[in-house]
Amino acid sequence: MLRSLELGDTGTNTLAETDQLLKYFPKRRPDLPEQYELLYADYYRDNRDGRGVARLSRWLESWMHRKVAQDVCQAEVRVPRKCETLEIGAGTLNHTDFEPDSGPYDIVEPMTVLYEGNQRLGRVRSRYVDTRDIPLTAGYDRIVSVATFEHICDLPAVVARTGLLLRSGGKLRIGIPSEGTLLWSVGWRITTGLEFRLRRGLSYGTIMRHEHVNDASEIAGVVSHFYADVDRVCFGLHSNLSLYQYLECSAPQTDRCKAYLGEAAMLP
Repeated sequence: MLRSLELGDTGTNTLAETDQLLKYFPKRRPDLPEQYELLYADYYRDNRDGRGVARLSRWLESWMHRKVAQDVCQAEVRVPRKCETLEIGAGTLNHTDFEPDSGPYDIVEPMTVLYEGNQRLGRVRSRYVDTRDIPLTAGYDRIVSVATFEHICDLPAVVARTGLLLRSGGKLRIGIPSEGTLLWSVGWRITTGLEFRLRRGLSYGTIMRHEHVNDASEIAGVVSHFYADVDRVCFGLHSNLSLYQYLECSAPQTDRCKAYLGEAAMLP
């Protein structure tokens, strides 16, 4: 059940609606035209490094990082709290700047070039390219992710696997942009989108369609299918009038997770 903590939310999808949603996965990422391919690596590096308008984006995105890290940053739990953490979509490992060292820290990141040579690697115990590489015998007290789930073409498979990797009482804690909403659309168009057009003479919408294959409502629907309890908090007035959202997922429905992964031939 999706429990929303923002004003005026109307709930979540029915089981039938969610089953219909899952049929759209895995998705296929739209190809980039040649002129975008030629500059994509430089753009991605600038965006990750927070150059230009991206600095403003990084500042706003810090809300997601702080919400995700809140469970290990609260004063009453900081000292005694020791847990094993998995981060999905670790990128440049910048999320580790937002939480104290609270125990073993594993990461999943397919673009290994983003963290190679990074001094933050000292925090990391194990590195994986895909969640399928993690043995189901591994166990985590918390699985975290920031600004990643909107990029994952096979999102249900990844979410289902998190449900099997969590220990009893563990939680999946994710931050996502409010992709698919008016405020988010206007926000990137007048910031990153405008800068991209002025500097490159191209539409940033093509990049966004390539990168963001899932919108916020789809992500909420998927996690609610595999987790019995999902709480949502928004950076804004409402899920449909916000820039970012935080989803805290607990009580994974392991039977659904196993059934989905079995059907998709994803179990080891």
